[in-house]
Amino acid sequence: MMIERLRGLASHALLAVTALVCVFPIYWLFATSLRRPGDVMSLSPFPWPMSVDNYTDAAHKVDVTGLILNTFAVASFAAIAQLLIALFASYAFVMYTFPLQRLLYLAFVGIWLVPFQVTMLPNYVLLNQLGLIDTLIGTVLPTLCSALGVLLLRQHMAAFPKELVAAAKIDGRSSWSILWTVVVPNLRPALAALAILLFINAWNEYFWPAVVMRRSNGVLQLGLRSFMGTEGDDWGPMMALAGLACLPVLVLYLLLQRHVVNAFVRSGLK
Repeated sequence: MMIERLRGLASHALLAVTALVCVFPIYWLFATSLRRPGDVMSLSPFPWPMSVDNYTDAAHKVDVTGLILNTFAVASFAAIAQLLIALFASYAFVMYTFPLQRLLYLAFVGIWLVPFQVTMLPNYVLLNQLGLIDTLIGTVLPTLCSALGVLLLRQHMAAFPKELVAAAKIDGRSSWSILWTVVVPNLRPALAALAILLFINAWNEYFWPAVVMRRSNGVLQLGLRSFMGTEGDDWGPMMALAGLACLPVLVLYLLLQRHVVNAFVRSGLK
């Protein structure tokens, strides 16, 4: 009994240390952003006296509100499109039997394994021909389909009770009605978890927007470049803007964390 208690204490201590290690960079980011401009390089663990001058400087140098709204629009549109395509594709793979089904599924797996840098040049050439360079649509268009989303959602869809689908068909419901009234309500935790993952990936994307947005800072991540220069980096406003970039993702997770936990719990149940 004593050994089990010691093991439990050791496990909790390890988890606490791991949590502190993970949270400390975020704390240091906000602590740096709340220091006075002259104390930005201070190693004091507490930002005292606190100041909002860095946030004011960031707002004066870049359009913070515009960058946040643009980034939120791009991330939301990309996440919703990827979620819908993953939902439709996984439903078709699980509920239907059609020619070349296995081959098409392997194609999704293959697309997931191909690095984005491989398809970057063809995407750029296509967007240039369409006149979508330096536009927000150009940052979203190549990312509308997520192979990872299809693979993850297909596993949850495969575990869905087929009896419910068969009963709905006997009641005379169409496939579209079955999807939205039977399948989707029972997959809300998995959909919420996948939505958060897709939104965070789109929100944090830097490489592709940096390629497409050549002459403007259309999204928040590119706005951080405004505080980098050959004479040195302006760390205070940069940390302030980076802190603002973290807040929407944190709020989204707090709102949907119950669904995320349920998704992990149900993934182990048959």
